[in-house]
Amino acid sequence: MQAVHDFPEKSGSASNRTARVLADRAAGEAYVASVCFKHGPPRLTGVELEFTVHHADDPARPLDPDVLAAALGPHTPRTLRPGSPATPLPAGSPVSLEPGCQVEISAPPQASLRELDAVVTADLHHLRERLVRHHLVLGETGIDAHRAPRRLLHTPRYAAMERRFAPIGPGGLTMMCSTAGLQICVDAGEPEHYAARWAAAHAMGPPLLALFANSRVHAGRDTGHASARWLAVHDTEAVRTRTPAVTGDDPAGAWAGRLMDVPLMVLPRGDRPWDAPDGLTFADWIDGRGAAALLPRPTVEDLDYHLTTMFTPVRPQGYLEIRYLDAQPPGEWLAPVALVSALLARPATVDKVRELCAPVADRWTTAARRGLADPELAAVAAALADLGCTELGATGLAEESTTEICESVLGRAYRSRSEA
Repeated sequence: MQAVHDFPEKSGSASNRTARVLADRAAGEAYVASVCFKHGPPRLTGVELEFTVHHADDPARPLDPDVLAAALGPHTPRTLRPGSPATPLPAGSPVSLEPGCQVEISAPPQASLRELDAVVTADLHHLRERLVRHHLVLGETGIDAHRAPRRLLHTPRYAAMERRFAPIGPGGLTMMCSTAGLQICVDAGEPEHYAARWAAAHAMGPPLLALFANSRVHAGRDTGHASARWLAVHDTEAVRTRTPAVTGDDPAGAWAGRLMDVPLMVLPRGDRPWDAPDGLTFADWIDGRGAAALLPRPTVEDLDYHLTTMFTPVRPQGYLEIRYLDAQPPGEWLAPVALVSALLARPATVDKVRELCAPVADRWTTAARRGLADPELAAVAAALADLGCTELGATGLAEESTTEICESVLGRAYRSRSEA
């Protein structure tokens, strides 16, 4: 399992593998299915933590990218300083930046949550110490509570994305420049179980989004929504963000077919603008239809890049990247990660998750707008909290940690349900 960032820039020369031209749609679909759903026993868990960054003395003041680069030092991503060594944090987590200079750390996946906790705790401590020396702090919510969205990274990809999303509405720029998520990465699972894990990861999305919603205030204004972050994601471009159909025994085939029919978001072109021809799908590109007649034939590298332009609730990357949770305060990330890991720990638990969540599995918008104020979502979230806490022993955490996590998760679930 290897973390893949949301907004990577295209790398330099391609290897022989990635330079291979795709012969037809079937070849593209076969490649997507093979790389996005890799089977095997669930062993590893990873996490990607995003945070807005603020000047400590005035969190509403526009972030100064020069100050951020000075604070990150050798860890500064090359999207901000092209000559940076971009070294990982001491425990191994690479640092990346979102277009509004939200900081993301991608912890190397670990065989137990105890090991993952140690890695993230060490790297977060190092990161926060560096920021403090330059009077910067990490935000504690899933959307910038103080500032309006503003793009600070000037790369061809981000510029093309901003132009593409602008006619749709403000959601795209908000997603790019104001939001911060907590992304949990788990193995896809063995062949006989991976379709159920894929379905469960989606089905528990609305109640868990409601349970950990943490982005009500944006740019100094109370939006009235539990997760303004997730609403911004959904308002970006439906073809990239909507929940896929998760029924059936072949999620790999369904995902591969979908990827072929999604229009290109950007088209890397060196120093030229990266705007993609309007409506050109990857299948059109392979077949040379329309504007694709003027383009070189696409390669596996081009398809790899296309895969990074999907922002679905769960994104298959060879593993499952669960993307719907709001960022939590820096010291509170472990509880949702542990709960998700516990709910996917055993096939019998996965089946129970699907059963519990079936009545609310499609209520994404309600979860984002009302959170646990919705009685049905609150009831399912409480049931998931109960189920997950009974399975926490399988996560490898110390007993003291599991007790704290259970108290936190159950307190959140039942307190909100009582209030509702």
